[in-house]
Amino acid sequence: HVQLVESGGGSVQAGGSLKLSCSASGATLSNICMGWFRQAPGNEREGVAVIYTIDPSTEYHNSVKGRFVISRDDVKQTLDLQMSSLKPDDTATYYCAVLETSFCANAYCCWLKNDYNFWGQGTQVTVS
Repeated sequence: HVQLVESGGGSVQAGGSLKLSCSASGATLSNICMGWFRQAPGNEREGVAVIYTIDPSTEYHNSVKGRFVISRDDVKQTLDLQMSSLKPDDTATYYCAVLETSFCANAYCCWLKNDYNFWGQGTQVTVS
């Protein structure tokens, strides 16, 4: 059973940086899609960044391209999201998620998937 635990959220001023980490246990970080998603109050959950662990290729939401970087550490079994130049619109609860059996061959396929089956509890990011 996959367990995901996020950390690193907090409050920051616009223009600042935060690094989110997701500790993954019970899963092998290979041949799967992993991603960061976010949900702001009153909004639907949206994808922020995904990574296909085989390549590892990545895909990003247009609003975060050039500001956020997703990466994974197979040794530490973590998925990280380095966020820079943060804006108030980035304020949301951020979740990491895993799709173990994706049948994907690249990150774009991972980006299109809507059936991520393991989720963390979320971590709040507030940008003022």
